[in-house]
Amino acid sequence: MKFQRLALIGCGLMGGSFALALRQADLVQHITGFSASEKTRHRALELGVIDQACNNVAEAVQGADLVLLAVPVGAMQSSFAAMRDALAPHALLMDVGSTKCDVIAAAQAALGERLNCLVPAHPIAGKEVAGIEHAEGTLYQARRTILTPLLQNSIRQIKTASEVWTAIGSHVSHMTPEAHDATFAAVSHLPHLLAFAAVNALTAQTQGAAFLEMAGPGFRDFSRIAASDSSVWRDILSANHAEVLTQVAHFRVALDQFENALKQGDNATLQHLIQQASDVRSAWTLQAGNTCNKAF
Repeated sequence: MKFQRLALIGCGLMGGSFALALRQADLVQHITGFSASEKTRHRALELGVIDQACNNVAEAVQGADLVLLAVPVGAMQSSFAAMRDALAPHALLMDVGSTKCDVIAAAQAALGERLNCLVPAHPIAGKEVAGIEHAEGTLYQARRTILTPLLQNSIRQIKTASEVWTAIGSHVSHMTPEAHDATFAAVSHLPHLLAFAAVNALTAQTQGAAFLEMAGPGFRDFSRIAASDSSVWRDILSANHAEVLTQVAHFRVALDQFENALKQGDNATLQHLIQQASDVRSAWTLQAGNTCNKAF
């Protein structure tokens, strides 16, 4: 398996790392790249992530047999529309979006007869820092990548998509788009939302800055993901808002239980709730392929 031409649409951390991984595995001969920022695409060229910086999506995609769309989910539809007429019928197109139902809807609205090229993907990997300077060829090693294939995809195309991610070190799983979005609302999107809210609640207090100075490892570990990119997480939470709101409702019930126990001075219930969570967390182990610096 070797690709003649990879078109990288979005020369940031995720896309840049994918390009480097394919280059290191000797799976691609030539890499073109486009980012909305001219500075970013030229920086990607300087760093050797891409071989050719293009001025638009269509130019980058022209003649590519592999295309990776690594832009924020809010920019997916316009990117799909921009590449539609230049996308080769045999090309394999994948995205790295953290939500899937909305990405597929965007593709259905914009790709037309090229919809069958898309095998939606979500690599569970990343960092708190963004940008092409932080791209690394090992980012996807020992990480899990979720594929949510379309009915329009051929068996061969799905197999090739799986082989690409496996070749750069990922453990590949398949899910439906609906199951994907429900799952990651629970284990990723809600935790990020809670981290953002907790930090904001702390700093909104008059003594917030003083409290923060006293914070230790517990706060550091809990709040780590609150340092995530704001535009990326705005798009993720907005795109998957229905599933996130479902998880917010579940969390509110659990929080109310703790609040009621505290108000009533019910230490037995308080300990039971803590112990219940402690038992679950102690028994849980990170599954192979899910180790990552940041859950997307």
